[in-house]
Amino acid sequence: MVTDMTAESQARILVVDDEQMLLDMVADALTFAGYAITVAGDGITALNAVRSERPDLVILDVNMPEPDGFQVARSLRATYPELPVLFLTARSDIEDLRTGFESGGDDYLTKPFRLEELRLRVAALLRRSGAVERTDVLSCGDLTMNDREHLVMRDGDEIQLSPIEYRLLHYLLSNTGQVLERAQILEAVWGFEYGDSVLETAISQLRKKVDAGRPKLIHTVRGFGYSIRPPSP
Repeated sequence: MVTDMTAESQARILVVDDEQMLLDMVADALTFAGYAITVAGDGITALNAVRSERPDLVILDVNMPEPDGFQVARSLRATYPELPVLFLTARSDIEDLRTGFESGGDDYLTKPFRLEELRLRVAALLRRSGAVERTDVLSCGDLTMNDREHLVMRDGDEIQLSPIEYRLLHYLLSNTGQVLERAQILEAVWGFEYGDSVLETAISQLRKKVDAGRPKLIHTVRGFGYSIRPPSP
């Protein structure tokens, strides 16, 4: 379950931990510090919350049932490369630190920790990420996606998409011109429990809405995955 404690003008933070006591403690401390907090108790819920809430920072426990914190961070980094991730974990050896940073973490705080130190690290991450402008409009050729208004247009015509089609197109547009592996797309859009047939069906439906009667944007790279790119001149 996702719980929202937001105030609209504040920096938005998603806190993810399967230990309810720690989750409540961190959420309360950061709410008191003036942040708008959303909480999630597992990795799949967290990924869905990021897609819907678009937080400014994710605080992520490592030791969760699959997907664990490292897996969630890899998925977030693939889809939202500008989103800061702060790990909370009892693991403190150098290999775990390396895994954390290589999976996409920006900072790493070991348990037990002082709440004041957490607040200082959160403020520093938000300050650094403030230089990165949030991208609300994605485009490829004459196709545009306004993420703030949840509006997709092609050549002036609005395209109605299901939630999963919207997430899939958002991921493709976030990586325009790149060839994306099937497994990479499945992990970023659905999570960790679906097969290729689900992706193929969604791509087929998306093509019918985006490409029908127009120059092709969504391409299959046989034996590998998919890509979205502007039509050749």
